[in-house]
Amino acid sequence: MILSLERGIYLASRSPRRRELLAQIGVRFHLLLFRARPGQDVEVDETPLAGEAAEAYVERLARAKADSGWRRMLQRNLPRAPVLSADTTVSVDGRIVGKPANREEAAAMLGSLSGREHEVLTAVALQHDDWLESVVSRSEVRFKKLSASEITDYVDSGESDDMAGAYAIQGRAARFIVELRGSYSGVMGLPLYETAQLLEKMRGRNPH
Repeated sequence: MILSLERGIYLASRSPRRRELLAQIGVRFHLLLFRARPGQDVEVDETPLAGEAAEAYVERLARAKADSGWRRMLQRNLPRAPVLSADTTVSVDGRIVGKPANREEAAAMLGSLSGREHEVLTAVALQHDDWLESVVSRSEVRFKKLSASEITDYVDSGESDDMAGAYAIQGRAARFIVELRGSYSGVMGLPLYETAQLLEKMRGRNPH
């Protein structure tokens, strides 16, 4: 049986923020969870390739996660439905800043963002059968100058754990942000405009 979009899609992500954002725009979805280590959405190697640009990196990972999710759906004999995935990274001076491995690394990341501007890139991918489309949202975020105690207190709160760039815009880090140009939901991890456009494109292919 093939599910229509009205009956839902699969979300190949462990992120509670992506679940909240999809629900916000009224998209019905089923979680497609994987056996993976904490902080990993699916069985995809997240190591950047040599010389890989941040935009190419996030788009490659989002597409790989959608494809992995689609294959897992088939392996489990689940009802077929589109699989949505996403990946977010931070870029500073063209350098990819991923998720911190530990709190020391989180503090160092926040120090590198302090008092300056960085880019947040989130790629969204949607797959159904052999159809796979993706799009990248780019946003520019400027932090205020952070004191050592602000960085320490924030890292100690645990909010930086498993976050691209070691911060969550929807949480306590909101007080660090001087300016945002782009997509707030994209910085959270799922740009809603781009996601809706992908779903509309899918609807156009499969109106029933």
